[in-house]
Amino acid sequence: MLDYEGKVDANQLNSLALAYMGDAVYEIYVRRHLLHSGKVKPNHLHREGTRYVSAKAQCQALFYLMNENTLSEEEMAVVIRGRNAKSNTVPKNTDVQTYHYSTAFEALIGYLYLKDQKERLEELILKVFAFVEEKKGGMTE
Repeated sequence: MLDYEGKVDANQLNSLALAYMGDAVYEIYVRRHLLHSGKVKPNHLHREGTRYVSAKAQCQALFYLMNENTLSEEEMAVVIRGRNAKSNTVPKNTDVQTYHYSTAFEALIGYLYLKDQKERLEELILKVFAFVEEKKGGMTE
C-alpha cells in the first residue's frame, strides 16, 4: 500500500505544482463522468471532454464559481496564487489571460485534492459539470 500521509503541504506548494496535480485529478473526474453518461466512442469522448478540460472551459468554469460566490477566502487565495503563477510555457490555442485562469482552476482542484477535501472537491466539480452541461456545447475552444 502506498503511504503519502504528511508528505506534501499543499499550502506551501508552488501553484504550478498544484495545477499539475489538479489537471490530472480533474481529467479523471471528467473521463469517469463521460463514461458514466454513456459516451463511449473515442472521438466522441475526446470532443465531449474538451467541453470540460480546455483552457477556455476551465476559465469559464472558474469565473462561474467566482461569480456565484461559491469559493471560500482560502480557495480564492489559491485561485489568485494560481492565476499569478509565472510559467515558462507559452499557451497553445488560447490567450495568456485564459491560460492563467485555467491554471488557477487546476491549482484549486489540486489544492483541494492534496488537502484531502474530497467532499468539497466533488461539490465544486458537480457545480462545474452542471454549468458545462447547461451551456450545451458553448464551451469548446
